[in-house]
Amino acid sequence: MERGLILLAAALMVFVAPGVQGTAHLSFATNRTVNITRDGCGSTKLCVETPDDCDPAGNGTCLFGAVNTSTPMAPNGTDLSIQLRGNSQGYVALGLTANASVGTTMLFICAQNSSNNGTFFFRTMQRNNTDNELSPTETIVREIRGSVEGDVIRCEFDVPGVNATSTRTSHAITFSILLGSGTVNGGVIGAFNSTLNSGPLNITNPASNNVNTTPAPATTSGASSVLHPHALLLLLSVLTLSVKLRA
Repeated sequence: MERGLILLAAALMVFVAPGVQGTAHLSFATNRTVNITRDGCGSTKLCVETPDDCDPAGNGTCLFGAVNTSTPMAPNGTDLSIQLRGNSQGYVALGLTANASVGTTMLFICAQNSSNNGTFFFRTMQRNNTDNELSPTETIVREIRGSVEGDVIRCEFDVPGVNATSTRTSHAITFSILLGSGTVNGGVIGAFNSTLNSGPLNITNPASNNVNTTPAPATTSGASSVLHPHALLLLLSVLTLSVKLRA
């Protein structure tokens, strides 16, 4: 009897173990409605996309990612709300990495199962940035919502406690955002093909990907704190003349 209970308990532990089940780290929202637009880009959420200014709400080609963050708090990191939209018969993915050339990338995959009427499914993977090798990982993701319409895949999800460092002694909020896609064959995730690399961004600053992309507005009032070379020479000439007149 005792031996039977031990075997039953062991079987239950295997069944619920995240490493075996592979989905215990994922939780889906009760409301599965997905609504992804450009509203809030640059003000309440950080947006990256290709091609530029494409419409994630439409049916045209648009690979779009948006990140909204909570206030960072060490050592717990930052809570992220992510939106992802792209065109693929397999999957689209958004990655977060401290350095896209070395180390690893947290990859969030929104996919369709073509062998099951194109139904939506979600995976978390780890990408080796050196050789692009993918391996399963159990990043906690909550409130997952997704939809598939033809080759258009849309999803929204929350990722708690994200930190660009592994030490957890402080929060780090600078990431490169990767967007890309890949194939799904029999439920097997194929290689990740990166289409966009944002470069390092402060993910808590929605306007950070627009820095230096728009010319600074012309000064309309007030004095400039920087003198142009010809203005500096004129000022020196006036001062020199003033000194000579007083001599």
